[in-house]
Amino acid sequence: MDYYTIINQPEKLIIPLVLGWLIDLIVGDPYWFPHPIRLFGNIISFADKKINRNGFRKFKGFVVVLFLLMSTFAAFYGIIYLSSVSILAYYIVATIMVYYGLANRCLIYEARKVDKELAENGLDAGRKRLSYIVGRETKTLNENQIRTAVLETLSENLSDGVIAPMFYYAIGGVPLMFTYKMVNTLDSMIGYKNDKYRQFGWFAARTDDVLNFIPARITAFLMVLVTFSYRGLVFVFKYGNKHASPNSGYPESALAGILNCRFGGPNTYHGVLVNKPFIGDNARAVTSKDINRACWINILVSVAFTLLILGLVLILKNL
Repeated sequence: MDYYTIINQPEKLIIPLVLGWLIDLIVGDPYWFPHPIRLFGNIISFADKKINRNGFRKFKGFVVVLFLLMSTFAAFYGIIYLSSVSILAYYIVATIMVYYGLANRCLIYEARKVDKELAENGLDAGRKRLSYIVGRETKTLNENQIRTAVLETLSENLSDGVIAPMFYYAIGGVPLMFTYKMVNTLDSMIGYKNDKYRQFGWFAARTDDVLNFIPARITAFLMVLVTFSYRGLVFVFKYGNKHASPNSGYPESALAGILNCRFGGPNTYHGVLVNKPFIGDNARAVTSKDINRACWINILVSVAFTLLILGLVLILKNL
């Protein structure tokens, strides 16, 4: 996807985006269905086992990330190029790729599944289900901490799993969308500040921070916009930069303000206690209604961003 195509043939950008978004919303990501992100994970795991050892780990991590990003862009550019021999083939392939690049239905499903397990089967079931979608240790979390973790994950992954892929698709088509997805997968697997990954994963983590800088802030302001929440806007400016991550704090702050609750605080990650700053000061109990509302916010934000992309493309076309 290039500037000429976006301006002169905007339907090539918009149709796959809208159809892919709809398929993700309706179908989600069935566990039995093949998915390129699983392939990304297998490749990263192989590189980790074979290369993340002995000396020069920082340099090795840099080379691995650079090679995987270049390879990913080239592979998906080739897929789109080959599909362009037929306009129908292009629309089918591009739509499927956009569908693969988004993860909102899966995110919402998992959030509601945690809440359902907690309500119907108790703390242990809720903790176990939560462990599938968060990096923190869950074995000692209470009911309120579980639901708070779900809300934090919903807001953060709205940026990482929905808005950021759409953002990079809008400016660089499927190849750039999946280059971003590779960065995000690398960060989720090797971007930790522990003894094993502090050196090998440093470049993956920094690259993910850079690529998520704009999408995280777009996400936060769209969350405030679709809910007409002044308090959410105040929280974005007050707490957004307090988070250890340069990006996660923005959508989390927006949601905490919208719901008037408190996020953050101490949590254990891979055996290490991390004292995250609190976002908000209303330490009220979080409920199932809050999770349901956050899920609807995710949907509304993705709709709003799709319409924003459509509007910008049409404006550019008519300049």
